[in-house]
Amino acid sequence: MSGTVLILGSHGKIGYHSAIAFAQAGWTLRHYQRGTDMTVAAQGADVIVNGLNPPNYHNWAQLIPAITEQVIAAARSSGATVIIPGNVYGFGAEGGIWSEQTPQRPVSRKGQIRKEMEARYRDSGLRCMVLRAGNFIDPEGNADIMQLFVLRSLAKGRITLGGAPDVMQAWCYLPDWARAAVALSAKRDALQRFEDIPFPGHSFTMADLKSCLEAARDRPLTFSRFPWGVMRLASPFWELARELSEMRYLWDTPHQLSGAKFDRLLPGFAATPLTQVMLAGLPAGMRPLNPAKPPVAAATPA
Repeated sequence: MSGTVLILGSHGKIGYHSAIAFAQAGWTLRHYQRGTDMTVAAQGADVIVNGLNPPNYHNWAQLIPAITEQVIAAARSSGATVIIPGNVYGFGAEGGIWSEQTPQRPVSRKGQIRKEMEARYRDSGLRCMVLRAGNFIDPEGNADIMQLFVLRSLAKGRITLGGAPDVMQAWCYLPDWARAAVALSAKRDALQRFEDIPFPGHSFTMADLKSCLEAARDRPLTFSRFPWGVMRLASPFWELARELSEMRYLWDTPHQLSGAKFDRLLPGFAATPLTQVMLAGLPAGMRPLNPAKPPVAAATPA
């Protein structure tokens, strides 16, 4: 099943990869232009992919609810199914394998904002899917956390740690997420009106990543600590420092996303191999010297 998809935030990470995946699947693409009437843009759309997100966590408390109301109005007017890239902020600081049944107990303002946003979609009665994912890995290097945070000092031979190197984290390879969004859209009429679907993606530790990159590039790497103390001092007058500091707890919270529901809905989905995903986070100009050489670590998908 295909149709017409309206992409919100076409120049962002979710929008960019969603547009590619839907086009490859034969869908008709429509790109929303910021500042125009979203309700008008949504007319005739079967699916709306909400890739709108204020950059650098800017003013989420006001902007996220405003975007949510725009999208709900557009979906209600058009009858389209909405797909939202959910995150893990709502689960708080109690680690584990998180699923659609895991209670959301946010410990951050942003986690509470996202929890309330999802509740608003659920209570709207519209058809909506929250395709929930971990940290993004964008092979296009579009300001993802792997390049901006973890590998920001790779040229100096260092991997930056936000927490302990053996803490398991959930990661999302964006082309895979987009393919999953297409596949779920094709089954939208058979799903519940509101679906919370964890996207398992891949789970690995920074120690796993270090071993993979060292093996592929034939170069030793070291760990360095992210300067959380500096960020804390800068928080009163630098919004991004304040918002990043609030999310520090996630780097110390071991977690994965359950694949049970995802596998039931899309049993034939083939994720990109783990090693390829890890290497995709490398900045341009730093591709592996020995890309075919297997990693020495054995990280596993969730």
